[in-house]
Amino acid sequence: MKTILIIGAGLSASSLIRYLLQNSVEQNWIVSVCDQDIKLVETKLNGHPNGRALQFNALDATERRPFLESADLIISMLPARFHIDIAKDCIELGKNLITPSYVSKQMKELDQAAKEAGIIIMNEIG
Repeated sequence: MKTILIIGAGLSASSLIRYLLQNSVEQNWIVSVCDQDIKLVETKLNGHPNGRALQFNALDATERRPFLESADLIISMLPARFHIDIAKDCIELGKNLITPSYVSKQMKELDQAAKEAGIIIMNEIG
């Protein structure tokens, strides 16, 4: 099974979580969702057998890194200013990243490093 890690379970992540869970059985996905509020995550997963509720400090590189390492795809639903550190980790780990945020100057500066790492960082899809 492929693991999709969604970081952030706020209001804007609701439709995404629902869509991924609805397609998870057919696509053979585990949908892991992390948020500071584990109860919120559990509510959004609604007991789905392919959903995994996680709670870790996504702003702490040491704490988030093992979760990024074990995922096949990372989707950051955090506020845009936090995507850069997540993107840098994804480049180092060779993990693809999706964010709904506009491409910032700092994100543009990571383009070559992402290409060299052989990953895709896809922005502006929210």
